[in-house]
Amino acid sequence: MQVIRIHNHGGPEVLQLESIAQPQPGPGEVRIRLAAIGVNFIDIYQRLGQYKMTLPFTPGMEGSGVVDALGEGVTDLRVGERVAWCMHSGAYAEYATVPASKVTPLPDTITDEQGAALMVQGLTAHYLTTSTWPLQEGDTALIHAAAGGTGRLLLQAAKRRGARVIATVGTREKAVLARSAGADEVVLYEEADFEQAVKEWTQGRGVDVVYDSVGQATFDKSLNCLRPRGMMVLWGQASGPVPPFDLQVLNARGSLYITRPSLGAYMRTRDEFLARCNEVFGWVANGELDVRIDQTFPLGDAASAQTYMANRQSKGKLLLIP
Repeated sequence: MQVIRIHNHGGPEVLQLESIAQPQPGPGEVRIRLAAIGVNFIDIYQRLGQYKMTLPFTPGMEGSGVVDALGEGVTDLRVGERVAWCMHSGAYAEYATVPASKVTPLPDTITDEQGAALMVQGLTAHYLTTSTWPLQEGDTALIHAAAGGTGRLLLQAAKRRGARVIATVGTREKAVLARSAGADEVVLYEEADFEQAVKEWTQGRGVDVVYDSVGQATFDKSLNCLRPRGMMVLWGQASGPVPPFDLQVLNARGSLYITRPSLGAYMRTRDEFLARCNEVFGWVANGELDVRIDQTFPLGDAASAQTYMANRQSKGKLLLIP
């Protein structure tokens, strides 16, 4: 089968298309014939060595397809069933073996492409808005990179919970996408200071929560945007990791909270995982969540997909098609 392998950390050129033997599912695993593969920033962090992986490895933390073999002990999935999964590496391939505990059946209302698009990004939008800082009617949230794959889903999830959303984006095209997803106010990074804009739009009060996936470039000003006892949710680092931080700053700025969450901590049991999946699938089926597929790339062109994402060009989900 065809697979992308990484033998050394580095730039996109280390993503090598190779032929290897088809994997066999072990106990508690299923083998999935891939239909669509999600591309995420975590794939880039792993490729660069920022997130440690044992070399060589196949990147990719989510995908969708059809179960074509069951390992010993798997009883709640069946051969021929359409499924999706996340938080298990090896998706950049034609086939992948995945622990059955991380696999969810796909309802008929969800396409293969939507299934792959919703796993990491949709579930992230879900846990951030329902669990990390459970948004309530009347809360004000600042969402960075609000027109990207996760950002636009996060924006919609925040609006369905009744929040006022201030969105930041990089281009006028992305501003249109953020507004179409329900943003109440939109700031273009290159044209305005988002900290000043937030203070004007909140009459100096600040926002209840900042959802920041950008990291280094936005972190300090994001803290300045929070009201006393507000929360900084630093869930990504697209511009680079945040440097070491003096916690006394949180005291000085009004007893602020800060968290660095990850999806894995919010799907620690199969029941929690399936509950989040089913709720997100329901949002899509009910027309409450619009999943925008920005671009698809052939599996062998994974380097172009990651470059497109790293350059902050994505305006929705990026997929690889084997």
